[in-house]
Amino acid sequence: MQIARMSQGSILQTLLSVIAAFFGVQTDKNRQRDFNKKSPVPFIVVGIILAVLMVIGIMLIVKWVLATHS
Repeated sequence: MQIARMSQGSILQTLLSVIAAFFGVQTDKNRQRDFNKKSPVPFIVVGIILAVLMVIGIMLIVKWVLATHS
């Protein structure tokens, strides 16, 4: 049970760190914490997923705007 909580906390921290990095508002304390992690792989995976979701979201918004103004 404790391992699951730590894992969920770690996943949430990674997600929040990547979102903050997307907007350029990461605190120095959190940046240092992230750079002290053993592996950058979770940050890379979450970053790629968020980038793909952002592109898909923009594409859907553009399609919607074009469809409503045609």
